[in-house]
Amino acid sequence: MKRTKPKYKQIVDAAVIVIAENGYHQAQVSKIAKEAGVADGTIYLYFKNKEDILISVFREKMAIFAENIKEILTKDLPISEKLFQVVENHFRVLQDDPHLAIVTQLELRQSNKELRFQINNVLKEYVLLLDNLLEQGVEKGELSSDLDLRLARQMLFGTMDETTTSWVMNDQKYDLISLAPKVSRMLLHGYQQQ
Repeated sequence: MKRTKPKYKQIVDAAVIVIAENGYHQAQVSKIAKEAGVADGTIYLYFKNKEDILISVFREKMAIFAENIKEILTKDLPISEKLFQVVENHFRVLQDDPHLAIVTQLELRQSNKELRFQINNVLKEYVLLLDNLLEQGVEKGELSSDLDLRLARQMLFGTMDETTTSWVMNDQKYDLISLAPKVSRMLLHGYQQQ
């Protein structure tokens, strides 16, 4: 219910900026309220506390990744093209929102164990979609029939995640999206001579 109220998205978007610029531990609710253009007390009409804000940020922003991948999965394309589009989507969402990239790649990793557990729960839908992509590839005979799906998914997600983290740590100085063809080719073919 609260997620459909107009100020909810405003607060979530403001939280991304404040957390990225100040770090999670220094991101006071009052700073988030100021960035959102709302009174401090308004935040508590939508969120229980700062942890709830961070989880909500992650849930709302992960929905963007998930919706895009669902669309890719419905297309009648070879698995190589779908894989490329998934990687490109991951990079595009984060390159288009540099503050979100900082939050997902740096700030979420510094949270406490309970918070990481909640974040992992949010991440499950994304992971299941990656599983679906790989399963499609096996079913169509485009990926090896003995592919270890769990390991393949970990490598897919881990490669996208580490590539993005490196981009963030290098102050986002280069075009992350331009790496999508190389990353998807490497995931499909490894280090073999082409």
